[in-house]
Amino acid sequence: MKHRLLWPCLFLSWLAAGTTLWRATPVRGAAAPSAHWNQQAAAAYLDSREIWWQQWPRAQKDHGTICISCHTQLPYALARPALRRELSETTMAAPERIMLDSVEKRVSHWSEMAPFYSDAVHGPGKTAEAHATEAVLNAVILASYDAREGKLRLVTRTAFDSAWGLQEQVGDNAGGWKWQDFHLGPWESSRSAYLGAALLLYEAAIAPDGYANEQSVRPHLERLEDYLQRNYPTQPLMNQVYALWASTKITELLTKDEQKALLNKLQNLQQTDGGWQLASFDDTWKRVDSSVAPKDSDGFATSLAVLTMELAGTSRRDNSLKRGVAWLEQHQQADGRWPAASMNKQRGPENNAALFMSDAATAYAVLALEKAR
Repeated sequence: MKHRLLWPCLFLSWLAAGTTLWRATPVRGAAAPSAHWNQQAAAAYLDSREIWWQQWPRAQKDHGTICISCHTQLPYALARPALRRELSETTMAAPERIMLDSVEKRVSHWSEMAPFYSDAVHGPGKTAEAHATEAVLNAVILASYDAREGKLRLVTRTAFDSAWGLQEQVGDNAGGWKWQDFHLGPWESSRSAYLGAALLLYEAAIAPDGYANEQSVRPHLERLEDYLQRNYPTQPLMNQVYALWASTKITELLTKDEQKALLNKLQNLQQTDGGWQLASFDDTWKRVDSSVAPKDSDGFATSLAVLTMELAGTSRRDNSLKRGVAWLEQHQQADGRWPAASMNKQRGPENNAALFMSDAATAYAVLALEKAR
């Protein structure tokens, strides 16, 4: 087998092929699923999608590692630990362990790893874009795990060091990073760098052991804060929401007026059914196949709006927040996912890529509903 990690993935795929989706088995006495949404089904969906991603030929990378994706792997890494806690699982789910091992391997052997994309194959600038994007995502994923455990590991410090080493020093993007740009929103476009930078700032701010206050780290954080503040006014709503997310830990990132204005804008965009539509988060997105993007409320936009409102301290009695939470509770599908459609093209249900936005929507819905609890 070409890749060491494919053996456990194939075994897990066999397990997933039964009449029910694979999931890690909770211990006796595990907490029952919420009466308003099915935590076990959400875990099963996310695990099954991670298994598929780990098998997908296009996700296979050098040294037996797996490509990190903003739509599937990153949200999975942020949300799956929350489900493990709520379901009283005593060990990490097998696909989660494989995902984390791959990230740690790439970080530990960073100088040996080939970027996910290259100038030779994918066009000018793609090597630098891939290298910087991966460095940021590696640090976000590992720091999120360490924040839950309360201890900053050496491998996470190494990931941060790699990201800081690629931070732009001059020009309009000073303080930020180059980013993978295939003209695909919201994750792989010229605007996506801002989103990634906001997530990195948030994770660096909450990293254990006083990481954000270390003398060698402060200059990087200051440049990053300046980048986010300087570019905030020109960002689409999607990116501004992530800046608000980061500002819940770096309070000086946005002014009180900016925070209030953004929360008001979110509430004004809420649809009559209590959800939000993704198209309203960036009105410049155009589908490359000229198909019409859905105008209905969708799982990703609603989850992101609800989670950000919660993190920003919106009262649980707030009517807008309550309606958003209710929408999420009412729209989980039978297979455990929350539906969301691509803003880039129409894909048929037989295409696994059609579920990319649902992968992110489900992970964010888990985070939002767990926060609501």
